[in-house]
Amino acid sequence: MSLIGWLKGNRLVDVTTQDPLPVQQQGAITTRTADTLLVATTTVTADANRDLLGSTSTELPTLDGCMPYRKLVWFYFRASGADTTYRVLARATDHNGAPLGAGWITLATGTLPGEANTWGRIEIPATTDGYYDQYRIEVWRTAGNNYTLTSKIVGVR
Repeated sequence: MSLIGWLKGNRLVDVTTQDPLPVQQQGAITTRTADTLLVATTTVTADANRDLLGSTSTELPTLDGCMPYRKLVWFYFRASGADTTYRVLARATDHNGAPLGAGWITLATGTLPGEANTWGRIEIPATTDGYYDQYRIEVWRTAGNNYTLTSKIVGVR
């Protein structure tokens, strides 16, 4: 006979291997999944507004359909140590894919860290969750010569 019992339905049962104590999970066990959203090689020039796809049209997104992802991770490989500025923009769209408002909001801007022939990583957004529909990631060199930047962007659910 067990010294510990519990209420199962409307009757008291002893704790046994056949009737163990019920356990309620506290907190969710989360598993993150990640999808590759973009792999691109960009020639970084002094042109402002050039995104990772090479487009200078400021209304075109670099990434579309990103709503399921709470965060994007941008991995890049620099072929040069030239000073390079980046800017990450985002916006939401309606059910037809049209932007909800004019323009973009700036999520991040700065200088790409790293020297020539090194890998780097930037989380988008850096501190909170994202859930935007479209992102535009622009890069331009502020010094040095043109060079190639190889990028891979992963969306994390």
